[in-house]
Amino acid sequence: MTFTLTGGLIIAIGGLGPGIGIGLIGAKAVEAIGRNPEASGKITVNMLIAMAFAEAIAIYSLIFAFM
Repeated sequence: MTFTLTGGLIIAIGGLGPGIGIGLIGAKAVEAIGRNPEASGKITVNMLIAMAFAEAIAIYSLIFAFM
């Protein structure tokens, strides 16, 4: 199993989108909790699920880079 420049580019590009997505998800969740503090429980659960899905995309790109 060799790691080449192509693999590094796949990881870099594959990590860029989820990184931006997770940042936006967190920012919007904090903004929503600031607007409606009573809904923080529901917002937090949905935020964590969305972050997990976004992180899965980064993991897929990591696996694809090592193939």
